[in-house]
Amino acid sequence: MRLGMGESVQIVEVGPRDGLQNQPGVISTPRKLAMIRALATAGLRRIEVGAYVSPKWVPQMADSARVVNDLGPLSAETSVLVPNMKGYEAFAAAPGHVREVAIFVSASEGFSQANLNCSISESFERLGPVAAAARADGYSVRGYVSCVTDCPFDGPTSPQQVRDVVETLKDHCGEISLGETLGRGTPDRVGLMLEAVLDAVPARRLAGHFH
Repeated sequence: MRLGMGESVQIVEVGPRDGLQNQPGVISTPRKLAMIRALATAGLRRIEVGAYVSPKWVPQMADSARVVNDLGPLSAETSVLVPNMKGYEAFAAAPGHVREVAIFVSASEGFSQANLNCSISESFERLGPVAAAARADGYSVRGYVSCVTDCPFDGPTSPQQVRDVVETLKDHCGEISLGETLGRGTPDRVGLMLEAVLDAVPARRLAGHFH
């Protein structure tokens, strides 16, 4: 892809959350803070810094509230991942300088059950109040959709499934990030998925997370 004059690509750096939560050990809070500050110094303008999730299931994110509280102002905009109202209430009690909340849903039932312990429709029942509360409190809301071409449990995801999820999600958030992190999405299949999704939302509201 070539960019024309005046066009640009915006990167949302999720390493401090998506990257570190997949590490086998727990990274100390000072090291996380140093990493986030270094990313901002390097020129990144949007950084996801943590997740308000159960420390039982994701121990690497157990200190997210401390990270948010100790981070202070940055040259970058920061966000956090929030899966439910309990997480949102913990975040909203001390949001620091974070101004964006991210929510997530799967385009496949198998991954939704395995990762969220609920169906896709039930996940929206959880996320709806989170998104509404965040918007009411003045935060931006970003949405993630996982398994947009393939699911490790269900196999290929149909473009219509993705479109249906995006159709519902678009009323809860502004930007929607489409995720294919298994490395199986071919250009043709990604193209078919995007054609279906663009029938529900304009391209300016979409982002991509591809491995």
